Amino acid sequence: MKKKKLLLTTALVGTMAFGATIPTSLAHDALGSDVNKGEERIVFSNEDLKTLESSLLKGRKNVGNFYEAAAVQIQELEGVQNNTADVYAHNGYAYLGTHTANGGNGGVRVFDLKDPSNPVEIAVFAHDVPYTWQEKVIVKSVNTPHFKGDLAAVSVQQTSRNNSSRPDSVGGVLLYDVTDPTDPQKLGFYQLDRRITGTHELYLTTQGNRALVLASSPYADYYTHGENEDFQIIDVSDPSNPEKLWGSDPRELEEISEKFNGYHWDAPDGHTRPVFNHSVITDNNGQYAYVSMWDLGTVIFDIQDPENPVYLGRTEYRDDQKGAAHSAALARGGNILIETREVSNPVGDGYEDAYGYTRILDIKDKTNPVLLSEFTTELTYDIPETSQGRTTFAKTVHDPKVHGNTLYLSYYSGGVIMVDITNPNNPTEIGRYTPESANVWGVFVDRNYVLASDMGQGLKVLARGNKVVNNGKGR
Repeated sequence: MKKKKLLLTTALVGTMAFGATIPTSLAHDALGSDVNKGEERIVFSNEDLKTLESSLLKGRKNVGNFYEAAAVQIQELEGVQNNTADVYAHNGYAYLGTHTANGGNGGVRVFDLKDPSNPVEIAVFAHDVPYTWQEKVIVKSVNTPHFKGDLAAVSVQQTSRNNSSRPDSVGGVLLYDVTDPTDPQKLGFYQLDRRITGTHELYLTTQGNRALVLASSPYADYYTHGENEDFQIIDVSDPSNPEKLWGSDPRELEEISEKFNGYHWDAPDGHTRPVFNHSVITDNNGQYAYVSMWDLGTVIFDIQDPENPVYLGRTEYRDDQKGAAHSAALARGGNILIETREVSNPVGDGYEDAYGYTRILDIKDKTNPVLLSEFTTELTYDIPETSQGRTTFAKTVHDPKVHGNTLYLSYYSGGVIMVDITNPNNPTEIGRYTPESANVWGVFVDRNYVLASDMGQGLKVLARGNKVVNNGKGR
């Protein structure tokens, strides 16, 4: 079924069918639902946070001595209280992206974590493109012929795509010098066609003295009739002049028809499945890219030559299983793939009844990923009998991170769930952190602490230590 070692090209399809109507079979994860998603519950102020019950934190094994060291909301920006999206940490600073609450344009917030029990917001940047939101930020130390220092790559999405009354709104990738995190400096902007909502997620990696951004821009192929790709590799070695190197065309795969319209895939199992690029990561050396292509699975490329990537393989699904490959993480030196599937509509004709859950795969042979196990929780099958309130992001898994043999999952209303993957054939929950009214979007694992970004409550810091925790609760 798969083409092994297939070299993809950037050939574009000039004319193709472009269906504007979403088939009813795609009621799950329909076009556009991913972009402005997540039940945006109340956005709490710092004063509001004081009224919440202490967060439930329980664990055993290596997560048994975690405690909530801090919980702090991001500051208002020009009188507006934004909400948070993903979180990243670099050299003792946390970087929080922001979502769409109260109009968006919240930028990236920088917190000094020298004292993890007292995070201090010290800067905001990447909020200069009007009517946009900044979900994802990656920061790396970079040394190229054009730039040496800490580089931040930020995803930018329009809050209203291609809106004629907002001609200055556009999506893409912003690049900032954050060598001095208190004074971020804008370097460049990789700007997308306004027909594309923008770049939703991205990854920043290096290859020697070269810096690359791998960008995920959902529905770019569909919205531009194949003129642009959902997944692009961009050379940012000179951050003031980002340059596209390559874009992925799914039609080069054996199982994708040349008539593919960029979203609706007539899969071999008889389902019409949604296909778009949601996110991407690489291994630590920037040799392989793991591209989350929703119902096409996690698609693996050899990117050692980033102008000419080589397709290796992809993950696949049972006929009754919605794909929804949302995000990925690696374990065991890159031989184990963690795939989170974000399914917010748990029912569908011909599919199992379940919210999104996690899959663990052996990828020693990257041309042939092998499913080892699946990890579910009590939320996975907690489905109302009636349709009212059934579709919800609150009960699906979101993002994965791995530290050693522990998998950390952001889980919306479930908070952060910690899983022992010492035996990847038998993942076992060993800890859970669930703030009251939790809506946890992102998680990031550092050697000394775990960070969580709650959409309504801001930054949470979990630290290791011997703090006394009463009845499993503590702050």
